[in-house]
Amino acid sequence: MDGHLSGFEIFVLGTYGVLLVFLSIYGFHRYWLAYLYYRHKKDVPVPDRQFADLPRVTIQLPTFNEMYVVERLIDATCQIRYPKDKLEIQVLDDSIDDTVHIARAAVEKWRAQGYDIHYLHRTNRDGFKAGALEEGLKVASGEFVAVFDADFVPQGEFLERTIHFFTNEKIGMVQVRWDHLNRDFSLLTRAQSVLLDGHFIIEHTARNRSGRFFNFNGTAGIWRRATIVDAGGWQHDTLTEDLDLSYRAQLSGWKFVFLPDVLSPAEVPVEMNSFKSQQHRWAKGSIQTAKKLLPRILKSSLPWSVKAEATFHLTNNLAYLLMVVLCLILPVSIVVRHGLRVPALMYIDLPAFLLASISMAYFYYVCQREAGVSRWERLKYLPVVLSIGIGLCINNAKAAIEALFGHQSGFARTPKYAVTDKGDIAWHKHTQYHRKKDWLPFLELSLGLWFTYAVYLAIEYGAWVGLPFMVLFQFGFLYMALLSLFQTRTRFAAAPSDI
Repeated sequence: MDGHLSGFEIFVLGTYGVLLVFLSIYGFHRYWLAYLYYRHKKDVPVPDRQFADLPRVTIQLPTFNEMYVVERLIDATCQIRYPKDKLEIQVLDDSIDDTVHIARAAVEKWRAQGYDIHYLHRTNRDGFKAGALEEGLKVASGEFVAVFDADFVPQGEFLERTIHFFTNEKIGMVQVRWDHLNRDFSLLTRAQSVLLDGHFIIEHTARNRSGRFFNFNGTAGIWRRATIVDAGGWQHDTLTEDLDLSYRAQLSGWKFVFLPDVLSPAEVPVEMNSFKSQQHRWAKGSIQTAKKLLPRILKSSLPWSVKAEATFHLTNNLAYLLMVVLCLILPVSIVVRHGLRVPALMYIDLPAFLLASISMAYFYYVCQREAGVSRWERLKYLPVVLSIGIGLCINNAKAAIEALFGHQSGFARTPKYAVTDKGDIAWHKHTQYHRKKDWLPFLELSLGLWFTYAVYLAIEYGAWVGLPFMVLFQFGFLYMALLSLFQTRTRFAAAPSDI
């Protein structure tokens, strides 16, 4: 090294350093959430008292083309333990396929048994899910309103475990934890289950019990109807109407409760393209909500701790944009650092590795330990969980860009197939709702090959500190791309192995 850096070298190293700093900040935030979780772990919420006279509850079941799961949903909902004269069930169906006939028949079956259950069918999808919930609310008779998506199987104890929290007049919503019916179906479903467990067990518990804002997850929760009305009702200017309403309600002073010990089983997507579509919707909606509500939050008189956590929560998906740039520049930075002949430069990856990758590993390891998973099971799937989380960066970065630039898109449903075991997959179940081909898998494949080159450079030039980090990226992109392309080509006709 002659002491002089070229403009290109300055740009590469400067950009790389800035990316590492910002990604390390988001990585440190996971350590902070784990700390808050442990600090407040024993602060278990309990109802102030119990209702002497149970209030009337409406359960809303929004559906759209859910022919494989709608009957299971309705049957399970009607078996929730609650007095029949205090319970109303609304099937809010926007379907345009055989779901219409299946749902009507199920509703009539339970009506004949004395249940107050109604089938409400819209001929348009105005507002998508939010619009359906709002329409149902206009004719609902309940003082409290629970919501279950089509892939859920409500448990009989749901209302018994949640309703009495509303004896506190300040409580506006109670959310329970999602469980996973098909956790062991494939490597993909195992990874998704761990990712969701981290969100619920650690994030929700930490935020709720430490006094920060957390959100209703669109399903498996129950609202005080007055809270929905007071917060401005269901709105559909974002793709995450649940997150939007949650923050508006808490800004209005309502308190929420999260119950991690009350489980509501549901399916996770069994097909990669459906998983990516769901993640795209969630990522885009969170940035839309940030644009809509974050200025109001920051201008409010809320404590700084609430504002800071809301900022991290709502903008977290912007980190995927930084990750994409990092993906492009990392191999180049290895070449530049090697050419400068300064050995210490090969170790500048270490802080990011510790604060970003290791923080994610620790975060999900803790959540699985808290879920009662054995140590071997926790460790066995952890690299895959991290890789899939990383592999989402192209998909979610695209979502964030669309949200930032105001690109509007419809509510893309996530297909559900009533799949819990590998033997459940059948040819006929996976043709009608199949996702069309797109360019993302090819970009992911290109980045997987790019990181294969990065792994080679790391070995060749001795960048050992960053090597595990690069392997995670390499596997994540190749797995996402190849499974997307394989399942698109085969139209998901056969049960996937644990590939």
